[in-house]
Amino acid sequence: MKIYFAASIRGGRKDSGVYSDIINHLKEFGEVLTEHIGYESLTATGEDAMNDIQIHDRDMEWLIKSDIVIAEVTNPSLGVGYELGRAIAYNKKILCLYRQQSEKKLSAMISGAQEIDCIKYSNIEELKKKISDYIKK
Repeated sequence: MKIYFAASIRGGRKDSGVYSDIINHLKEFGEVLTEHIGYESLTATGEDAMNDIQIHDRDMEWLIKSDIVIAEVTNPSLGVGYELGRAIAYNKKILCLYRQQSEKKLSAMISGAQEIDCIKYSNIEELKKKISDYIKK
């Protein structure tokens, strides 16, 4: 299985450790095309070796090749929203992961989209079990 993992980069990297944990878990189920999203060295300025057009085109190629799109959407990101919209247009299976927070709610554009499955979680161990159950069904 080819997995396209999406999460905030330029929108903020405070959850990069969470992304890394999720990616490592997803590797049990297939190839994570966007493994770099979990790198601690990737900052909110993005990738320095490529320009924006190159990044966009590479990521769209990966998204098209993927069997499933999994996005961590706790930290709002314009790029992730764009990727999810494109994934819907390409009829991809989509799973969004959202860490419940008392002060914030998930966007209705994600939670209300019938083409998107959502998993809410409070800690990484709970999330790993939910991801495993989802992928195995």
